[in-house]
Amino acid sequence: MSVSMSDQLENYFQNLKNLSSFQYDIARRARSQGKDCETSVEIPQAEDLAGRVQALTGIKASDIIKELSKKYDRERVAIEAALSVSQSYDGPEEVRIEKGIRVALAILTEGILVAPLEGITGVKIKQRNGGNYLAIYYSGPIRSAGGTAQALSVFVGDLLRRKFGIGKYVASQEEIERSKEEIPLYARVQHLQYLPTVEEIEAAVKGSPVCITGEGTEEAEITGHRNLPDIETNRLRGGMALVIAEGLILKGPKLKKYVSTFGLEGWSFSSEKKTEKNVFPNSNYLKEMLAGRPALAYPSKKGGFRLRYGRSRNTGLAAVAINPVTMKVLDDFIAIGTQIKMERPGKAGAVVANSTLEGPTVLLENGSLVTLRNEQMFREHEGAIREIVDLGEIMISFGEFIENNKVLFPGAFTESWWEKLCLQKIGRIPEVNDEKSAIGASALLRGFRYTRGIPTYGMT
Repeated sequence: MSVSMSDQLENYFQNLKNLSSFQYDIARRARSQGKDCETSVEIPQAEDLAGRVQALTGIKASDIIKELSKKYDRERVAIEAALSVSQSYDGPEEVRIEKGIRVALAILTEGILVAPLEGITGVKIKQRNGGNYLAIYYSGPIRSAGGTAQALSVFVGDLLRRKFGIGKYVASQEEIERSKEEIPLYARVQHLQYLPTVEEIEAAVKGSPVCITGEGTEEAEITGHRNLPDIETNRLRGGMALVIAEGLILKGPKLKKYVSTFGLEGWSFSSEKKTEKNVFPNSNYLKEMLAGRPALAYPSKKGGFRLRYGRSRNTGLAAVAINPVTMKVLDDFIAIGTQIKMERPGKAGAVVANSTLEGPTVLLENGSLVTLRNEQMFREHEGAIREIVDLGEIMISFGEFIENNKVLFPGAFTESWWEKLCLQKIGRIPEVNDEKSAIGASALLRGFRYTRGIPTYGMT
């Protein structure tokens, strides 16, 4: 009797579940002996996002998340779940708001990061000038949540403070000036994905309807605007700097659709960040270069990688692909899994191999210019390479540019692009019947590429 594909899949996943439970049972019995710091297994089992969020936060929200997931995308689910959770719990308003924000952040980070627990240290309702306002306290681990989740956590805080009738936060001039000094100073001692201008900082702090603050995370202290009455520390507040710079300012434009959906006023500052309209050399990726790490190419210089938009089955989020021959020609310095920092879209990417991409072009000792398309060609010419003229293509998903608010620009000219032009102009793809013609076609294609001055990518 044959077993259907659906039954096979069900048996496969049931087997994984049984094996996982067996391993957990071993771990529990081992921990119960009291020979470790903890006598129980800290990581709970969960079958889906709703289960992970509930297990991580300890807040009963599984049923709410499952129901909302049938109707909305993940970001909208996070917002709606925060509103529902805050309604379903009794207790002080601060506690209910904090639970809502933590649940939203856990959903946004898929229930696998510490940001919802350790990235937010608390929520307070503070009094000022006869009114009140909401303050969210962030700490260093909020970095792991990413800019979008950071920005949305502030947005959720604003929704909840409106729901509970809490007043709008109005930053004092001293608090604005403190942030304008503190965020650039934090960028000197720690990494910021984006360092905003003082004008952007002022607009974000002045426009935020909730107070973004936090505990001191660095030993360094600010020199001016010290001992402010509503800021408990003079040390640098890393969580505050991250949420304002990488969240509200860098990812603020992504909040626009939710601002419109919920009809909120006072968020116009979130769409004011200037996006690049032209492509200029960007040397930021070189600033964090470590001693001993090579710079494979300098900003937008020819000879580096050429951008190829696309995805393959082994490239996921923040992964880029290059021809494996490029790894070889660089003396195997780059391997699968190597992290490289790129000029654009700006974030680091993990390298994987893709043999369909164009490999490096090299100049041989005899003066020949050869594109190494596979490992066999590399072995043939390995001992005669005088210079690496071009590192070949690097494939990056266009979604990485969208995610980081970077402008899209023309990629490398490819054979498939050439075929489309041929079909458009002459209605067919010219036949190549012999090796001589193939070499000529390849040279023509390469010459067209270089004369167009396609921008190249550098990385460390």
